[in-house]
Amino acid sequence: MRTGHEGTGPGAITPDGCAVELYSRLPAEGEADVVAGAVPAGATVLELGCGVGRVTHQLTERGFTVAAVDESPEMLERVQGARTVLGTIEGLDLGEKFDVVMLASILVNTADPAVRRGMLDTIRRHVADDGCVLIQRERDGVHENLPREHVLSGGAVITKLSSVPFGDDGVRSVKVEYAFPDAVWTQTYTIRPMVVEEFERTLAEADLKVDRYLSPDESWVRVVPA
Repeated sequence: MRTGHEGTGPGAITPDGCAVELYSRLPAEGEADVVAGAVPAGATVLELGCGVGRVTHQLTERGFTVAAVDESPEMLERVQGARTVLGTIEGLDLGEKFDVVMLASILVNTADPAVRRGMLDTIRRHVADDGCVLIQRERDGVHENLPREHVLSGGAVITKLSSVPFGDDGVRSVKVEYAFPDAVWTQTYTIRPMVVEEFERTLAEADLKVDRYLSPDESWVRVVPA
């Protein structure tokens, strides 16, 4: 999911174009509750694309043992209380298995099918045979009725400004504004929407299958080895 940022806020930019300072300001929004409700207490968790540890820190506070993976050293510098691994998701091979593998932040909807398949292969390689995978997918309908605002805890406002077709195969270019009292960032990224049926076919190609959907909008999914 290639991104680009513009804004008034300072800070480093990651290899995929994300503003580190922006992501350090975003609050967790119930992700740890989803994990805790779907997996055994004290499980080992491989968190793919951990960023600054927004969710990582809540998981470790709940007693999970977390290995946090990100390709940005600036992001990983802000992660505390977890083992950190620098590298891309699709290129990862730790030679070990985890009770839980987690792929949040709609990374599964990357516009690049080769990267998506690489991510899913990494998941399959690292999940224990009796373990599970927690995936956050883009919910259906998010590209309709724009612009649309979402107010975060703390008062910051995320506004999805536009979503337009970008090339072939259903890829879209999305523009989002993040407004804080003292800074504003504008992010543009490409994404590949997938309805439930296509999402499940994509999982099957990587020897994975849906166990159950964890949220009413079917954005959080518990997946197991096929």
